[in-house]
Amino acid sequence: MAEITELRCVIGGCRFAPDEVEYTCPEHGEAGTLDVLYDYAALSASVDRDALSASQLSNIWRYRALLPVDSGSRVPPAAVGWTPLYEAPRIADQFALPRVWVKDDGANPTGSLKDRASALVLAQALQAEYKIVSAASTGNAAAALAGLGAALPEIDVLIFVPASAPAAKIAQLLVYGALVLLVEGSYDDAFELCMEICQDQGWYIRNTGVNPFTTEGKKTVALEIAEQLDWQVPDVVTVSVGDGSIISGIHKGFQDLAELGWIDRVPRLIGVQAEGSAALADAFAAGLAPEAMARQPANTIADSIAAELPRDRAKALRAVRQTGGAFLTVSDDEILAAIPRLAQLSGVFAEPAAAASFAGLGRALRIGLVDKDETVCLVSTGNGLKDIDGARKSVTGALSVPPEIAAVKTALNEFGVL
Repeated sequence: MAEITELRCVIGGCRFAPDEVEYTCPEHGEAGTLDVLYDYAALSASVDRDALSASQLSNIWRYRALLPVDSGSRVPPAAVGWTPLYEAPRIADQFALPRVWVKDDGANPTGSLKDRASALVLAQALQAEYKIVSAASTGNAAAALAGLGAALPEIDVLIFVPASAPAAKIAQLLVYGALVLLVEGSYDDAFELCMEICQDQGWYIRNTGVNPFTTEGKKTVALEIAEQLDWQVPDVVTVSVGDGSIISGIHKGFQDLAELGWIDRVPRLIGVQAEGSAALADAFAAGLAPEAMARQPANTIADSIAAELPRDRAKALRAVRQTGGAFLTVSDDEILAAIPRLAQLSGVFAEPAAAASFAGLGRALRIGLVDKDETVCLVSTGNGLKDIDGARKSVTGALSVPPEIAAVKTALNEFGVL
């Protein structure tokens, strides 16, 4: 277990003891999200990198020594993490890059990277003996909490989700047995409702950014990328961004490893937003401070990255600025085109939000944010089956045939096979 030394406000640097505050900085409010910090010198002296790599655990708990979870504490039993990292030579050839990898986090138990955050939050809830854990979500974080929480009989899961969320995601929540409230409004409306009722009732809040352990869970994707590449990190990591918590977690993971001396540098991070939900890209371009950002309309086919006011905006802007990275935007048409292209070049079927990272790499190369001699890791954050309607919109080409060999030959002629 990594013992927490302090919680520190990202905006003002305010410092708190581990049990002094639970969510955000009292002085800087919701924008003042907290870093979970450790004694890195002590960790470096006590945790051996090679011994960790020899672990037989194929989930995030192989990194328990770098997480705030005691070795004897209960954790959700689902096998979260240790998802595949595929080398993608066809993508590398497509973009004339030396090497490209795809981290397929759609392979997690409920189909998204959000399982990592929910695993940490539920571990904390078990330790603190909370009976109800709640989250607002566009679907993936909710499914992660509901799915992982389903195996924990002492915890009930309450979900706030926009009524406009994809039907497959809502169905997933109901199958897991969560109590689901469909909010007739945006994700941000659902977020505010969740915060209000949880604070009124004293329930545990899993919400992105607000709960600092969401970052600690999501950082494990960076730990895995580094270990799976034998601790030789890529030059650039691209990832889609909505609320900002995933890119923040990736930054925290690489930063922790650099503090330990296990990697020699932190990769440059490129956050990809949809043009219709571009609050962080706009703030980055304008040089805005996170506390100066205001809620703005969000409308994109990539529901998982639709956010009017990103809740982990301070950490997300810091992640990009400190690594010399950037935020950029891609259109919904580019996102849809990226779904089959990523699948056909790598075998990874991504939901629209996840495919945005592939579309973003193409845009980054066109505008000179990535050099032709750099190695790149694309993070695919969610499985394509999460939004089958989005996938259907991205492809055409199936031909109906009667059960006759002549008709099959005619169809194959149209495909150019015969």
